[in-house]
Amino acid sequence: MNFLIKKTAELFSNVAKTVSRRLVNKLLLLFMSIIVLVVGLLTAISYQMLQNESIQSNISSASSNLKLVNRNLHSYLSDMEQFSLPQNSYDELTYAILHQNEDYSSRMYVEDYLKGLFYARDDLAAIYMYVIDQHSYYAVTKEHYNVTVRKVLDADFEGYGWYKETLQNPKNRSYQPLAGPSAGGELIGYPVDPDTGFMAYHWVMRSIVTRKPQAVFSFYYTNQMFDQMIGDVPLNGEEHLMYFSPDGRLFYADDYGFYGQAAEEGMLQRLDSEDGGHFTWGEGDRKYLVVYDVEEAEGWRLVKPIPYGQIREAATTNRNIALALGIGFLLIAIVTVFFYSKAITRPLNELQKQMKRFSAGDFEAQSEVKGRDEIAYLSHHFNLMVKRTNELITERYKMKLAEKNAILKALEAEINPHFLYNALQAISTKALRYERYDIADMVDALALTLRYCISGRDIVLAREELQHIERYMSLQKARFGARLQVVYEWDEPLMDVELPKLSVQTLAENAIKHALEKVSSTVTITIGAKLAGEHTVITVADDGPGFEPDRLKKVLLSFEEDWQDRETDNVGLLNLHTRLRLLYGEKASLHIHSDKSGTRMEMLLPQGGHGKDVQRIDH
Repeated sequence: MNFLIKKTAELFSNVAKTVSRRLVNKLLLLFMSIIVLVVGLLTAISYQMLQNESIQSNISSASSNLKLVNRNLHSYLSDMEQFSLPQNSYDELTYAILHQNEDYSSRMYVEDYLKGLFYARDDLAAIYMYVIDQHSYYAVTKEHYNVTVRKVLDADFEGYGWYKETLQNPKNRSYQPLAGPSAGGELIGYPVDPDTGFMAYHWVMRSIVTRKPQAVFSFYYTNQMFDQMIGDVPLNGEEHLMYFSPDGRLFYADDYGFYGQAAEEGMLQRLDSEDGGHFTWGEGDRKYLVVYDVEEAEGWRLVKPIPYGQIREAATTNRNIALALGIGFLLIAIVTVFFYSKAITRPLNELQKQMKRFSAGDFEAQSEVKGRDEIAYLSHHFNLMVKRTNELITERYKMKLAEKNAILKALEAEINPHFLYNALQAISTKALRYERYDIADMVDALALTLRYCISGRDIVLAREELQHIERYMSLQKARFGARLQVVYEWDEPLMDVELPKLSVQTLAENAIKHALEKVSSTVTITIGAKLAGEHTVITVADDGPGFEPDRLKKVLLSFEEDWQDRETDNVGLLNLHTRLRLLYGEKASLHIHSDKSGTRMEMLLPQGGHGKDVQRIDH
């Protein structure tokens, strides 16, 4: 074993020496490495981008599709509820139910009413009306192409789960799945084949005066309309679809075996969002992207698990195509680089041979000069050197040729913001060592302010901007002392509002420059935010001397001028106003109100104007 390892190491060593011995091999290896690296990186990056794009596309399309279908299903269920109600005949129906046992006309009214309901829809398998006090029920079914109404005596449904649920439900109705694990083999009571439908809708009719239940209507629906609506959700490959009631019962699943597995492994417990969403479930080859929608009114859930292998299939195909193209490109590049490298190094090989002759004492060596590149330059000067050497030998001058190349490289100290930040940290550490805590706090605040300013983001959260403002004000307080007072009136729900970075600082800096620096008394700066209509209003106010009328007018006019025509010394406010217009358009604005009692600057941002909606809070 050791012998084999030793021989392998020697083989690699010899190959490395062979490759490094010739310049053409070095160039070939260099170019091949660059090409392989570029092709590999481009393939990996494109695969990752395609995979992420495919996942986001699946999430977006599945979410929109599920939301639309879930709305249609909710409309279908609402239509069931409206259909079951006796719109303008509640009193007549109540009277007929109470007297149908002894009054033939009342019984005929009940039968005609039930027949009318049955004829009104095409997706009904049967209608049953259970008369509670008389323990009997009417059944309306279609038998041999005829609709028949039968009355069954001596019936008692008080022990059935669906019956109890219907009576106890505050909305006097309930839904009952007829198939799948959620049906649980529950006794129906009526002679209904569960395979003929997917859902039963039960509705209890109560006395208007006493609220006592009089009858329970049961509508058994076929899956005709449901299949049409659920068919609008495309299922490809190993995708699945499930439909749950607000209490978590399964009313539909394309694969009940998959549902049992999902329930056992805890996927259903993660459907906890009230608005729907998506998450990853499973491991390894059984990893799914689960997208679900929650109906807003009552909370019916439509769930679609999509296997990640299917999502990545398109990205994998594109990756394989990219790899094949990359390998082909690599082979072509290797051949091209080989011949090009040979063409470059051929004059060098010739120059090398002539230099060997010269070093061996042949002072007649001459290298052919072709072209005007660096190699031609070397060959020309080699020939001049040989000629000069011959001249020196001929004249019997002995000279020791010594040439010393002194390469002086100036080390450029690249002082960038990150270097400054690290230097400030070092100063802070030294200040702490000498117990100069005030200096350390100021340096730390300045360092954090610098880091915040050099961050690459243009949009930040309000809480980040306020943290920056607190550090900035601490530095200003070190300058102005107790003359500077800062008050924050920022509503907590608005801490996650997105706004342009350094926008609040621009307003605060203007208040310091044109209020605090103009007087010798104490100035209070109030920084706040609130919701007003469709805008988030961010305010910076001070109780300083205020703007001079002419100067305020000049600043406000500069906001309306073209950028190239603006001339003002308020560059910060002008830049902020321009940034707001570039980011939000006409929906955002900057207002300045000023008088002798102080200045109030307001920055109006549209709610949700940059990628995040702000929920309105009513106080």
